[in-house]
Parts: sequence; structure tokens; C-alpha cells
Amino acid sequence: MTARYRLAIMTAAIAALAGCKSSGDIVIDQSVGITALRTVCPAVGIPDYTGDMTLFRSDARTADAIDVVGVMTNVRAQCDDSGEKVYSTATFDVMARRTDTRGSRTVEFPYFSTVVRGGSAVVAKRVGTVSVTFADGQERAVGTGTAGAYIDRAEATLPPDIVERINRRRRAGDEDAAIDPLTLPEVRAALSRANFELLVGFQLSEAQLAYNATR
Repeated sequence: MTARYRLAIMTAAIAALAGCKSSGDIVIDQSVGITALRTVCPAVGIPDYTGDMTLFRSDARTADAIDVVGVMTNVRAQCDDSGEKVYSTATFDVMARRTDTRGSRTVEFPYFSTVVRGGSAVVAKRVGTVSVTFADGQERAVGTGTAGAYIDRAEATLPPDIVERINRRRRAGDEDAAIDPLTLPEVRAALSRANFELLVGFQLSEAQLAYNATR
């Protein structure tokens, strides 16, 4: 994995789509001015600059040389957190447009799915393809892809002592009543270790990634 590509993976939005809708294992009481909800299901999203793929007819990178453009969209997440191994899936569409509509044609779009822990550590990665077929005369077509990943429930669960520190009810006059527990270094570190993301995007070359980042 190149440094540029790794950077794109690491800059995925923290506010990506939630991986599952069930109640989390922590609810921070509103009396201390904080409300937070955790789940062992990973967040699902698309890293920056990896949601588009542009194919050219030649080495030129100009608008008149574009052959096919694919856009990853409509990411849907599902999560089964009933067992010790949490299984998360991300289903997405690839909406493609071609400039030459003559004849039928199938275009293969390579994509990756990766599991990131703590916002920076890539713990698993897979590569697949989405096929998009154009009929004769058709300018636009859609294909669908699916990615899945297993995550260890124990690794995505906060230690009991951290849970107690976050959930402990604080009253006026307590020594730490005005301290936000989420700002404590040990709590932040534990939350980071237990945070997982399932990210999907196009498997781009360095040139394709640079094109997306600079256009």
C-alpha cells in the first residue's frame, strides 16, 4: 500500500454512516452535559478521494479524453452483533457514465474494503470488482457491490473500568463534577482502540488517486 493511498484511507470521515442501529453499550447521562451512544458495530463509509474512478481513452487527463466515469454511492450498512464475532456488511451502487454509447459494453470497476481500527490501523483488506453493463446506445448504467467483515466483539467493547468512569453519575460538589470523562487520556485511548470502521472505495492507482485529489 503506497503512502498516498494509505493517507486517503486514514482520512475517512469520523462521522461516517453508523454501522448498526441497535442501542449501544454506553449511554452517557445528560446531567453532565454529554450524550453518547456506542455500538460494537463498525461505522461504514467511503474514504476521501476514493469514491470516484475516471477511465481515460489515452494518457491525456483532459475532459475530451474521458472514457468512463464511475461513482460509488448509496452505501447501505447492515450489522449482525448477536455473536462473539460481529459481522458487518456494506452494500453500494456504482453509477457509471460513458462518453461513447456505441455498442454494448461491460466495464469492471475494482474496489477495496478495509477494516480500520482506531482511525489509523488497517487490520484487514479485501479487493473485489463491480461489473457495470451498458446496452447499445446507453450512456448510463448501474452495478452493485457488497463488502463484509468480521470484528471481534471483545476488541470492540470497552473495558469495564472505562465504562464505569464514563457512566458514573457526577453530582455538584464532586471533585471531578466539571471534568468531561471523554477528555481523559486513558478514556480517549480506550475509545480509540475499541473504534472500528468498515471502509469501501475504488481500488485506484496512484495516478487515479492524484487525479481525484487535485481536480
